[in-house]
Formats: sequence, structure tokens, C-alpha cells
Amino acid sequence: MQASAFVLFGATGDLAKRKIFPALYNLHLEGKLPERFAVFALGRKPFNDELFRVHVAESLGRFSRKGKENAAAIADFAARIQYHVLDARDPESYIRLKHAVEKRETELGLPGNRLFYLSVAPEHFGPIAMHIRESGLGNEDGRTRLVIEKPFGHDLASARSLNDTLGRAFPSDDIYYIDHYLGKPMVQNLQALIASNPVLKAVLNNHYVANVQITASETVGVEARAGYYDQAGALRDMFQNHMLQLLMMTARHSEVYDKRKIIDSVYPVNKDEAANHIVRGRYAAGEIEGNAVPGYRDEPGVDPQSNTDTYVAARLQLDDPIWRGVPFYIRTGKRLSEKSTRIVFVFKNPLESHSSEDPVRNYLSINIQPNQSVDFQLNLHGLNGEIQPVPLHFATDAEEVPEAYELLLFDALHGDPTFFAHWDEIELSWKWVQPILEAFEERIVPLHAYPAGSNGPLAADRLLAEQGFAWVEHGQGQAVEEETIGESLAYVY
Repeated sequence: MQASAFVLFGATGDLAKRKIFPALYNLHLEGKLPERFAVFALGRKPFNDELFRVHVAESLGRFSRKGKENAAAIADFAARIQYHVLDARDPESYIRLKHAVEKRETELGLPGNRLFYLSVAPEHFGPIAMHIRESGLGNEDGRTRLVIEKPFGHDLASARSLNDTLGRAFPSDDIYYIDHYLGKPMVQNLQALIASNPVLKAVLNNHYVANVQITASETVGVEARAGYYDQAGALRDMFQNHMLQLLMMTARHSEVYDKRKIIDSVYPVNKDEAANHIVRGRYAAGEIEGNAVPGYRDEPGVDPQSNTDTYVAARLQLDDPIWRGVPFYIRTGKRLSEKSTRIVFVFKNPLESHSSEDPVRNYLSINIQPNQSVDFQLNLHGLNGEIQPVPLHFATDAEEVPEAYELLLFDALHGDPTFFAHWDEIELSWKWVQPILEAFEERIVPLHAYPAGSNGPLAADRLLAEQGFAWVEHGQGQAVEEETIGESLAYVY
């Protein structure tokens, strides 16, 4: 990797503290940063270099998986950092920053390669990118790249406007849209898992798979993000980006490896039909791990009359020869019973008789977080001669697994966009979501309440029961499909 400078906007923020600096430090420990590497930390708080380095050292001790190993290594890494107070709206601030960067590059013999990372509120993306261009900070003599965090727009029109603005400041190939779900090792290894195991490749198709379930559940509520979240909701915050990217990663195959082709193959849902395919929910008061928690409307900073969604489930179909006819069920929500992200391939009934005495369905579960593992449920004859489900389980050592931001920052510094979201995927995702947004705003899709600590609204269970399926819950045996489902959870495990 060539010597370079890392310019971080929003260096005093929570993301920088918890993820970005620990990721850079772990790369430094593993010898994956260039020997000549400078970090320019930018923020509005009145730090100087010494105070900010102490701040970074404290964050590494708390949040790096290797933070407690070597105080000398922490000091060596922190010495690479310079802190600069910067007003992102002031053009003169960029001129001063440009001089400081050039001075440091001369001191270290850096060739002018610069990676700009925008860990800031989304309304600052466009203005900062244009200031970088107009000030000359985006050095044309070296390699420059721009990395931004989601949200990439608030709807289809604003996403297109953002892309147009960024495109005036940077070449499209130098803009990296980061989606940290794509940095998770199990997601990155998904295709390798299938390609290196012909038995999986042979059965992951519409001949053998009954449905696919993608879940990202959280136990936390809105926390300190009410100002943003109450304007976004689960559909914008999670579904349009993380969940649809997981869909693309799950459904792509050897004939259609391009993620864009996968999202382009998803059948659209019209606004007037959205309630038939989408379930929308909001958490009410309940219990999480034995502790009482308030409902969403009672959270600090949330509008007491808010109609924001905190849960979304959807049924999608793909116009793709491998997956045509297989429903993909996607759900994500806050204040659910567990923290878990997983992809489950549910196989067809082996006897196709739908009898209560049939063997339960086989399934393959790819567990992404909190622990990475693979579960494969098969059917074997037990000692009593009856067929019984037997799970096969494989898990990795969590302490040895790199964080998503480590992998993504390494790729960005190398100029490898493989595991970043690409603009055409983002645009097509927004295009699919836009009618759903309009249906939500016009209240065509009902907003269901669900108690905190549950698995979500009962309407999400009915979404699967309509086709004879049920959600596969983490840590439990395969659910046997029910012919009907009422107002109580009708699962049999």
C-alpha cells in the first residue's frame, strides 16, 4: 500500500471513537497500514494534538479488540495523529487545512495520496466534498478517495441530488459508499462458503429452497439518536441500505454475480398494494432482559404524536431463474427479544405431504452477529426409530475475527470497492423503497404496535403464514408451518 494521509471529518464523534480509530489501530498493529501514514483528525472541539491523542488512547483501550495489549503501540499509533479545529462551512478552514496537510506530507515524504472520510451528518456530505475540491485539498497529483457513511439521501430524489453533488467534486470511481454490514466477515465470506461447498451450491435454488429469511433484530431502542431516527424510521435507517444489501449478497450466484442485477430483479411493490407485502410496527412499553422499558413515543426526544416505524418486515420476490418463486422475507426492528443478524435458507418439505408427522424442514442458518456461526439442521433416525432434527454447528473465535471497519478501511486504502455499496445499487434500492415510503406517509400500510422484548408485530407472522411458513427464531429448532395463525403466536418447535 502506498504512503498516504487519512483525513477524518467528525473525528470527535461517537463513530470515530468506537469504530474508526480502533479499526485503524488494529490495522496498525497487524502491519496493514503503510509505514508512512498520517492521520488528520478534524472537529469543532478545542483539542490540541496532545489532548486529542489522550482521547484516542482512551477510546482504543475501551473499544479496540487489541486495545489493552501494548501501551507502546498505542502511543506509536497516536503519534501519527494531528488534530485541527475545522468549521466545515468556512472555505478558509479548508485552505488552512490544505497547507497543514502539505506541510506534514513534506515532513514524512508522502506522495499526496489522501483518503477523506466523512463521519458527519448527511447534510454536510455535499458541501464538504465541494469545499475539498474548490480549495485544492483534493490533490490531483496523488490518489484521492472520498468515503461517506449512510444515509445516502432521505428518498430517491435526495439520493440522486447527493450523488450529483459528489460527482462534481470527485470522480465516481473515487467515491466509496460505506455500508458496514458489507464489512462483516461472514457476509464477505458468504459466496466463498457456497462456492467452496458444491453440496450447498447444488441446493441453494428454487428446486430445493422453500423460502429465505433475513433478520436484523436489535434489543436497543432509539437511545440518543431520536433527532435523526424520528425523521428516518426503520425503513430508511435499516431496510433501504443494510437489509437490501444483505438481500443482494444472499441472492447473487455464479450466473448473476453482479449485485446490481439482483436488486434490479426484485419485483416492484406498488404503493396501493404495499399493505399486502409490507408490515410496519412501532414498539410499545415492555421488558428487555427483565428490565421495564418505555414505548417509542415515550422515549426522550421523540414526538409524542410520532408515527415513525421502528420495525419493518417485507415479502419480496425475484425475477431471477435461480430464485424465481422463492419468497424472501426480510425483517428488522428495535426493542426485539434479541440482538441478532442472520440469513436462513429454509428448505422444502422433504415429503411434500404437509403432515404433522413429516420430518421438519432442513435449514441452513448463516449467523452474522453477535457471534459468527453456521448452523445446518438435518434429519436423522433417532434411537426410537423416529426421524429427529439434528443441528450441525460451526462457530469462529470471536476474538480473532476482524471488525467490519478494519476490513472496509483496509479496502478503501487499497482502492478495492468490492465490499462497498455502489451508486447504481443505492439508486435501485431507493427506487424500490420509494412507493413504500409514500404508502407509509399516506398511512396505506397500518402501523402495528408490538411490546418491547417480543419478536415483533403479529402481522409479521401472518405475512409468512399466508404461504404456510413461519419465522425461524434464533437458537430454536425449525418451526413447523401452521395452516392458520390467529392473534396468538402459533409456532410449533
